[in-house]
Amino acid sequence: MHSALAVLLLAVLPSPNPTLPMTYVEAPRARLLLETATTEPERERGLMSRTSLPSHTGMLFVFDDDVPISFWMKDTLVSLDMIFVAGDGTVRRVFTRVPTVAPDTPDARIPLETARARYVIELAAGEAEADGIAPGVKLHFAGAP
Repeated sequence: MHSALAVLLLAVLPSPNPTLPMTYVEAPRARLLLETATTEPERERGLMSRTSLPSHTGMLFVFDDDVPISFWMKDTLVSLDMIFVAGDGTVRRVFTRVPTVAPDTPDARIPLETARARYVIELAAGEAEADGIAPGVKLHFAGAP
């Protein structure tokens, strides 16, 4: 495949959330399998309440526009890497090892990770670096997520 590019391919495989489609991502050093959240309710639920996230799996959040987007760790039980990707496929920002917060943390005290993006990918903490995903890496979308 492309060494410096990740290729996203739609896949029809079982999902931890069987109502969501799956997307393959060929990262520089790994093949990722991502649940794809395209609606507001799907994006809002995200990876909440998961107690584990296997290696090379996660979620792709798809938005209508390339705009500033904020993510938080409300009810997320595993530390994550958050990858903010431009509409043209360029990785703009990677927040690594974003920690979980206590379930009783008031919403106003939960830290936000914000960057301009059309797509956000969430992976288990440490995956982005291990898989060669960093700012400036261009992800090539082989099909519309």
